[in-house]
Amino acid sequence: MEQTFDKLLETIKCYNPNMDFDKIARAYDLAKEAHATQLRNTGEPYIIHPLAVAQILAELELDCDSIVGALLHDVVEDTDYSVTDIAREFGDGVAIIVDGVTKLSKIQYTNKEEQQIENLRKMFLAMAKDIRVILIKLADRLHNMRTIRFMSEEKQREKARETLEVYAALAHRLGMSKIKWELEDLSLRYLDPIAYREITESISQKRQEREQYIDDIIQTFRQKLDELGIHAQLMGRAKHFYSIFRKMYTQNKSIDEIYDLFAVRAIVDSVKDCYAVLGMVHEQYYPIPGRFKDYIAMPKPNMYQSLHTTVMGPHGIPFEIQIRTQEMHKVAEYGIAAHWKYKEGVSGTTDMDEKLAWIGKILEIQNETVDSDDFMRTLKIDLFADEVFVFTPKGDVINLPAGSTPIDFAFAIHTAIGCRMAGVRVNGKIATLDYALQNGDIVEVMTSSAVHGPSLDWLKICKTSQARTKINQWYKKEKREENILRGKDMIDKELKRLGYTHSQLFKPEWIELLLKKYGIQSVDDMFAAVGYGGITVNKILSRLKEEYRLAHKNEGMQHVIASAQKKQKSSSNGIVVEGIDNCLVRLSRCCNPVPGDDIIGYITRGRGVSVHRSDCPNIKAEEKQPSHNGRLIHVYWESQTGSSSYLTELQISAYDRQGLLAEITAILYDMKILITSLHTKTTKDQVAVLNITIEINSKEQLDTVVKKFSRLGGVFDVSRSNA
Repeated sequence: MEQTFDKLLETIKCYNPNMDFDKIARAYDLAKEAHATQLRNTGEPYIIHPLAVAQILAELELDCDSIVGALLHDVVEDTDYSVTDIAREFGDGVAIIVDGVTKLSKIQYTNKEEQQIENLRKMFLAMAKDIRVILIKLADRLHNMRTIRFMSEEKQREKARETLEVYAALAHRLGMSKIKWELEDLSLRYLDPIAYREITESISQKRQEREQYIDDIIQTFRQKLDELGIHAQLMGRAKHFYSIFRKMYTQNKSIDEIYDLFAVRAIVDSVKDCYAVLGMVHEQYYPIPGRFKDYIAMPKPNMYQSLHTTVMGPHGIPFEIQIRTQEMHKVAEYGIAAHWKYKEGVSGTTDMDEKLAWIGKILEIQNETVDSDDFMRTLKIDLFADEVFVFTPKGDVINLPAGSTPIDFAFAIHTAIGCRMAGVRVNGKIATLDYALQNGDIVEVMTSSAVHGPSLDWLKICKTSQARTKINQWYKKEKREENILRGKDMIDKELKRLGYTHSQLFKPEWIELLLKKYGIQSVDDMFAAVGYGGITVNKILSRLKEEYRLAHKNEGMQHVIASAQKKQKSSSNGIVVEGIDNCLVRLSRCCNPVPGDDIIGYITRGRGVSVHRSDCPNIKAEEKQPSHNGRLIHVYWESQTGSSSYLTELQISAYDRQGLLAEITAILYDMKILITSLHTKTTKDQVAVLNITIEINSKEQLDTVVKKFSRLGGVFDVSRSNA
């Protein structure tokens, strides 16, 4: 521990010998004392983790409070120290950082996904106050991923997926490519270890051959640059594993067909030299059309700047070259940490505030979105998607997520323009509002005083949360009474469909809990939120149904049990209910048990016995209730279930590629298994998620299907839904 701490101090002295080392030493001593009795999964003292997080931040050359915050980042969450204690000892700045990093672990949520989303909400709110919060979170996740091999396999996959979807994407949004690449490669290692091993072994086998190829190109460039009198640092750049993996599966290529595994990077002294080197490269080698990108003139939203071009190299093998200045290179590697306002002790800069304006967008989403699922969806679209650059008629560049429409463009210009939009011209021609904007499009919005606001149908077309939020805000303000009536009507229709009355579910005490949960001020506000789409009817009624269930769970149970005879009889589903004869038995649709599953019965109110898998989350939750009062009952499969068929739903997660769906359906066709429903979607990370419902006759048949699906290329998870 002391050697690790000494290494941290040496790293800091290299970039800031005047840092407050006494404050850092006090933070280390407090953390060491607070975590004294705790061990990591590795068996090491827990203090090793905060030291490693602080070391990562020191390598980014961050300030004193960042290092102190890193050393103390788990103290409030895992020990008896409070945020007040931290503020008293180390100041409000460190306390804000530590509080922002601390998870909402003491708050109870209905499910794990909801807790994760609420943690993200808190994190973004803390980021708006101090960006150092996310820098510590990224360093914390990076060290956890480096040591994740000591966790269970299930936990490894869970953390790897979260890292890929959230933390690697955040590192990308902050321009921290060095951390992003390592997070992505580590995630791939645990999400698809077979693919990871194949890629690393293939690259290792041909590394010497590729390095020789790049060395020859660098020698040619160096000779030409010396003739031009341009000083440049030339190096080979290895493509990281996850990037190779995505290209293989999205383009259905083998590793031998990917030629840009290594690229050339040129780091020069000035922007003028960047373009001079570009001219030299295009003079030396034939440029491949459509592969030139000028991120110097039009930087990416994450501050990345560089010239990219792909040319046809020796022996007809294409290669990429990136050209940038030293300052651009530093920003490309370390992102926001490379020129961050706290680094020099500056209280604030307009330029930095503009670079971090996207955090304000997130907070706006958070304030306007009641539904946590919608929050997560819009977050991924707005912040983690690829971008498209379009122009106003005056030549101003507007950056939007890929797939954005003219509606998104209009609201990005100004809310008033979006609300009064009557049509749009793209490149001088009339275009539809659902047109997907392309790089370089010149977009002109036509407005009209006769237009009195946006259409609700636009919510189905627009892609950005900014447009969606502004449309919802307009309807909230201008159409409140209409929204209230629409919301009431939607709730009443769903109540009727479910077989409940308004008086059964809308108890004042239950409504009060519901409003508090979602931060809604009044019942009318709740109806309005449903009416304009701020929260779904299902979210409202599922909460009220749960309260109703808890209040009425004991009613009628004794009647059901007393009328049962001490006799065993098989149901039509091939189920034997111990001790009950002539009782209605149904297979629960939440977990779809099949013959061979361990099962348990649940005595329902008025609907007989509902049969669940023993590992069903609903049953697990019921078992924890001290008042279940004997509603769980022993059931088992009849030894001969005949030719009955049973529905079961599988969720298949795979890296999207051509032919995947055809291979899945071919397996089921060969096994003569009927498909009753199939739903597919593809995430922004090119991960395909398929939910497929099939008819099977036994657990053994289901296990065979799962094994065959798991062997398909790119498939990294096959599981039964709701298990």
